[in-house]
Amino acid sequence: MSLFSYTTVNIEPTRIGIIVLQSDETIERDLMAMRGDADLFFSRVLSGQEVTAETLQSMAGHIAASASLFPQTINFDAVGYACTSGTAQIGVSEIELLVKSGTQTKTVSQPVSALVAACQHLGLKRIAFLSPYIESVSANLRQVLQDNGVETPAFGTFGEAEESKVVRIAGASVMAAAKTLAQEAVVDGIFLSCTNLRTMDLICPLEAELGMPVLSSNLVLAWHLTQLSCNPEALSGPGRLFAAKA
Repeated sequence: MSLFSYTTVNIEPTRIGIIVLQSDETIERDLMAMRGDADLFFSRVLSGQEVTAETLQSMAGHIAASASLFPQTINFDAVGYACTSGTAQIGVSEIELLVKSGTQTKTVSQPVSALVAACQHLGLKRIAFLSPYIESVSANLRQVLQDNGVETPAFGTFGEAEESKVVRIAGASVMAAAKTLAQEAVVDGIFLSCTNLRTMDLICPLEAELGMPVLSSNLVLAWHLTQLSCNPEALSGPGRLFAAKA
């Protein structure tokens, strides 16, 4: 056996952690496609196969443990909890406490705070809201938006509770629903809710056709994580949100 000596290097890239739902088949692919010069780390959190208030709330008991599975040698620039409806159910402040109890991070985001920040950044006051879930699941998020000065006068849903079906909703169905919602009320943007809904390839075509910003859970979370990490090159995405200057 040969025993070799070695030298070490100082590694200081932007480091972003993402806590992904066990049932999510979409967000890791989306964020890796948007990856700029950040190092991305993923952990999974136990989640139900159906989306209800009860299954969303139950995640609160597992978030800290999921965060603790990140490398303990890393002090993250930002960590995101990747569930829109889960954040609205559990609460923004509670999510931050749970994440920080499990790992070292300067900041915490999730799609709810990210969406509010994105709407403020783009000056959006009235948005069309498309959800895959039953109306009651989205009610909390719509209330949070209203409390932060963003109205959702046009709301539509696919009424689907099973995650395995949500991820397989066709892009053509999402586009058709979004275009219909955009005509139902005077709005200045559209939000496609849910990190498991496959929307990334639809953002630019919808913006071009409708002439307004189109946001999604994964897009706003990626953008907000770049803002919190103070690194505009950490992630890059399609559409007007990433094109708009800070």
